Amino acid sequence: MGTETVQHRAAALDDTLLTRRRMVEMAALLSRSIGLVTTLLYGFGIGGIGPADPVPALTGVSLLGALLMAVSCVFSLRGVRAPGSRWYTCLSVLQVALDTVTVVAFVAVTQAHTTQTTWPVLGLPIAIAAIRHQLAGALAAWVVTSVALLSMPLPGGEGLGGICLNIMIALITGAQSSAFQRQLTTLQQVRRELQHQASHDSLTGLPNRAQLAERAERCDGRPLAVLLLDLNGFKQVNDTYGHAAGDVLLHEVGQRLGAVLRDGDLAGRLGGDEFVVLLPEGDAASARLTGERIRAAISQPITISGGAAMTVGVSIGAAFRPAGGTADLDALTAEADAAMYREKHARRAA
Repeated sequence: MGTETVQHRAAALDDTLLTRRRMVEMAALLSRSIGLVTTLLYGFGIGGIGPADPVPALTGVSLLGALLMAVSCVFSLRGVRAPGSRWYTCLSVLQVALDTVTVVAFVAVTQAHTTQTTWPVLGLPIAIAAIRHQLAGALAAWVVTSVALLSMPLPGGEGLGGICLNIMIALITGAQSSAFQRQLTTLQQVRRELQHQASHDSLTGLPNRAQLAERAERCDGRPLAVLLLDLNGFKQVNDTYGHAAGDVLLHEVGQRLGAVLRDGDLAGRLGGDEFVVLLPEGDAASARLTGERIRAAISQPITISGGAAMTVGVSIGAAFRPAGGTADLDALTAEADAAMYREKHARRAA
């Protein structure tokens, strides 16, 4: 491929999303832990939170709810530790399902066996679903809680009132969460574009000098071969066909360089018709073979708009740094530049 992997940059670009996920899971851990303790106190009639003499059904559903919340807490803990896991979305959906089941079961039993009004608590899983899965998640939780409300023996029009209240909660929280997610996605896209612009040549799409220097720094202490390329005949193309044709030529050269390099090698544009190729772990033999592939690729005719075919050559200079060497990219480029001009002069004198 000849292009540098972008995995390390993708991780940096997704930091905002990963941070948001961690915050969601930490908030879920804290709030669910409070809910777990409160549910147990309620189910056993401790602290005056629930009935002084709870029926067995209430104690049982409280124990079940506490167990389900404990399981969800385990999932949240995993989400805090690995927010980028491929299982994150599945575990998030499962958490919403467990939270919804827990709250619905608790409300159903308390409404049936106590005089307390607990159905407003059904707004909690709706808000949770909105935070995790935006408007679609909020509406799904609203459907489940609405079915539960319709099946409960509520006085007067409380059931219908609860359904109307919860749809407002679903729409408000879901719309806000969806808008935030769209904003986050847009910001991530802008960050990717800005970082690409800062590290790539706008014409060829190849890495620019800054990214080449960054890559060379990561090869400190290791063997490194540097090839400096200068196109032969580029000025004539500009003079004959115009600068637009020259831009087409440079773009095509960039594409051809990427196609002939090995994985791990990196080609970049310095400016004008000068290109640099970095060959980590490269030596004279690998540089020579790479140079031959580059010459063969670039020497092929390039068709521009209007059907005209143009052909250019390339002069290549090479410089090498052995293992443990201290020469940086600037020094190696200067050495390769001198070698390239020696080749140019030798070609002209021949």
